[in-house]
Amino acid sequence: MLPFLAHGHLIPFLALARQIHQATGFKISIASTPLNIQYLSSTFNSSSDEPENDHIHLLELPFCSTDNDLPPNTENSENLSLDSIGKLLSASLSLRKPFHSLVSDIAAKQGHPPLCIISDVFLGWATEVASSLGTVNVTFATSGAYGTLASSSLWLNLPHRGRSDSDEFHLPGFPDSCRFHINQLHHFLRNADGTDSWSKFFQSQFSLSMQSFGWLCNTAEEFEPAGLEWLRNFLKLPVWAIGPLLPPIVLKNDYSSLSVAASGISTRRAGKKLEISIEKCMEWLESHSPASVLYISFGSQNRTSPSQMMELAIGLEESAKPFIWVIRPPVGFEPKSEFRAEYLPEGFEERMEKRKQGLLVRNWAPQLEILSHKSTGAFLSHCGWNSVLESLSQAVPIIGWPLAAEQAYNSKMLVEEMGVSVELTRGVQSSIDSKEVKRVIGLVMAKKGKGGDLRSKAMVIKEQLRASVRDEGEDKGSSVKALDDLIKTLQSKGQTINSIS
Repeated sequence: MLPFLAHGHLIPFLALARQIHQATGFKISIASTPLNIQYLSSTFNSSSDEPENDHIHLLELPFCSTDNDLPPNTENSENLSLDSIGKLLSASLSLRKPFHSLVSDIAAKQGHPPLCIISDVFLGWATEVASSLGTVNVTFATSGAYGTLASSSLWLNLPHRGRSDSDEFHLPGFPDSCRFHINQLHHFLRNADGTDSWSKFFQSQFSLSMQSFGWLCNTAEEFEPAGLEWLRNFLKLPVWAIGPLLPPIVLKNDYSSLSVAASGISTRRAGKKLEISIEKCMEWLESHSPASVLYISFGSQNRTSPSQMMELAIGLEESAKPFIWVIRPPVGFEPKSEFRAEYLPEGFEERMEKRKQGLLVRNWAPQLEILSHKSTGAFLSHCGWNSVLESLSQAVPIIGWPLAAEQAYNSKMLVEEMGVSVELTRGVQSSIDSKEVKRVIGLVMAKKGKGGDLRSKAMVIKEQLRASVRDEGEDKGSSVKALDDLIKTLQSKGQTINSIS
């Protein structure tokens, strides 16, 4: 397995490795740079995961960030500026040679190549490595089908270029009735012309990934039937929907003990020290009524502007709705620096604490535990795919504020295709008004009307996600069947390759 150098990619790869191991007993190796291997290693619990450690191996690929014009000890996208993320993308190309050597050594030791190489959609060069070593490559898209299709088609076609008559455009791969808007594109994509470094990287890697044997997608057939159909038609390849890749406890039917049983899942998932205990979060949530609390988090890599943060705070206070807000310094300030009171309205945190209206959490919070709590009624989110799955697996509707990557396409799908979200704004450069913040929060968190409709649709999706991973004897969900089919197909393909060689 070869994941891209970002936490949002590393974690789904590890979850997939665990699923494959549990289903097959296969020996699995995950290859990445030293600091990313250290991060993945920290997610293993030394006691409960000990059997897995015998079958899931974490292997280091040599990498020097300063040789790639990156800051020292920079091996993933965490806390990087957009310019530095561009450099990280380019730097990932340097992993090809050591990865080839690593797989070649494995093949020499065991007398045959691995059954399969599963590589990230951003690392399309792995298709050529697999071919040269006599094995099969499968591409893993860690996001959903709709977002993956949108990202791939946008970079490969750049359909928005040269349009002056309208800000809306049709995207190849989607129905004619589906229109995308120029402001759903991050500025580096908006300005891409095919000759820039971003275009060269993504067009090359997506094209190579489309030469793989097939794709895996972190979604479910019942959840994204249209997106999967469109993606398959676009790729003209098999696509196995093997998600949602979430901790098993999250998808069980008895969730009464989730916050206790899952304690440690979120902390291991982030690999970070918590600024607040899980117990304190749970205690605070217990003091509020069911579905009354708004949870706010923009993921580990996204931040809002100073003016947006200020307007959001004012709108939250005026809404009078209880909330948990994961706060980080706004854009323009060092992301790892201490959060300062001046980023918020004067006396804001003290007022929120005194009224028991708001709990402000520095840097990171136990997201799964919060979303699974009965008091959580909505999630103001950047619409990163892992967060989308976590929220909908608990039937928590979403207020969308996409900020980067494929988040705007996820948000579009959640609003237009699924009806489980209302978009507040998009991007870090948009203007946002506290009155609009108050209005949207009230709309989504209302028990009836729009809020009730969002919640009922989210409940349907929750059941779809849970059904997709059901594995009870002969009663197997669609994602379990898809993983079984993938394994059988790869084994059959491997036997064919061996007989030819």
